[in-house]
Amino acid sequence: MASYTKIKANNKQGYKWICTLEGPPDPVTGKRKQIPRRGDTQKEALARAQKIVDDLTKHGVDAKKVKNLTFEQVKDEWLEDYAKTKNVKKSTVSVREGEIKIILRYYAKVKIDKLTHNHHQNMLNQMFEEGYSQSSLQGVDVTAKMIIKYAIKHKMRADNPFADTVIPVKLLTVEEIESDPIAEKILEKHELAEFLLAVKEHGLPMDLEIFHLLAFSGLRSGELCALKDTDFFLETNELRVTKTLYCPKNNVKNYMLTPPKTKGSIRRFDVIEDVMRGIASHLDRMRSQRIAAKKLMDDYHDENFVFARSDGYPFITKKILKRMDRLLLKTSITKRATPHIFRHTHISMLAEAEVDLKTIMERVGHDDAKTTLKIYTHVTKNMKKNATERIMKEFSDILQI
Repeated sequence: MASYTKIKANNKQGYKWICTLEGPPDPVTGKRKQIPRRGDTQKEALARAQKIVDDLTKHGVDAKKVKNLTFEQVKDEWLEDYAKTKNVKKSTVSVREGEIKIILRYYAKVKIDKLTHNHHQNMLNQMFEEGYSQSSLQGVDVTAKMIIKYAIKHKMRADNPFADTVIPVKLLTVEEIESDPIAEKILEKHELAEFLLAVKEHGLPMDLEIFHLLAFSGLRSGELCALKDTDFFLETNELRVTKTLYCPKNNVKNYMLTPPKTKGSIRRFDVIEDVMRGIASHLDRMRSQRIAAKKLMDDYHDENFVFARSDGYPFITKKILKRMDRLLLKTSITKRATPHIFRHTHISMLAEAEVDLKTIMERVGHDDAKTTLKIYTHVTKNMKKNATERIMKEFSDILQI
């Protein structure tokens, strides 16, 4: 039931009306609260009060509570919750924080209930114009939409203004359409041979073991940096992956060992015997170096990392990348290669060896078949093409009949 109060208008002749309605109970305390709204007439005051009651009843949005709440403030609440979410790694939280920094440049101070489709779409369009990569655009889009969904869930707004926004996509040139992007993510046999020869002739200590292991195991570089002595089973030529190295701001003293990328990334598999022999010799050298280093350093980091600095701290992924960049300069390889190219190369090796897709995925720790399937398809297409060429060559005389 509505109740009305007649009040004198401020600095004006005449009167205004206040209509007070009973609102729905607070979802936390259970207490009901009164909703007063002003109007020039009883009808106008009632309409304003009823709109607030309807919003609270339908969506639970408390207009007064969110009146001055900005996107930046909601972001803080969401991030605190997100960081505590089960199975969300610290490295993922760090990525989200980086994406949030970009978003805040565009609509940090906009009230959460005033955000519109255009706020977000204009940001994506501008980022596209500024040359951000597709992966950056996708990451920022996902993070912003998660924050908006958090706001809806916690009754800070009723709708999702970002639901129909789209990520701009660069139109491909004819050359890009006709090129094979997968080929650029794999080292062909002659390229791998050239790189490993450069490692042998120009590599720094441990380069030979690092790059042979990457090429013939399909390890991610973070997984490689996290390896310890106990992850190698030399009697069976097997390798175990149970962790990855996360190093905030590339400060090795603050490194963390976290679970691998996905559940499927936890794995144990066999490695070529020649590579494992090299690892066995490397482990013997490392044990001798540790004994000597501990005598010289009181603060030696004694954690048995397989690829470690002189003080015992593990190599970080940036160090592996730098070592690779140095070696690439000694080759004719022009591909924009990072250590991840060895992972794709290893998948292509397995496909060429006619290993089935499921076994390849288990070996490299892929839960999602998408990436593996692209490489697998690329390799098997070439194999079919080569098979046709071999048939033509072998049976050329018959083909003339």
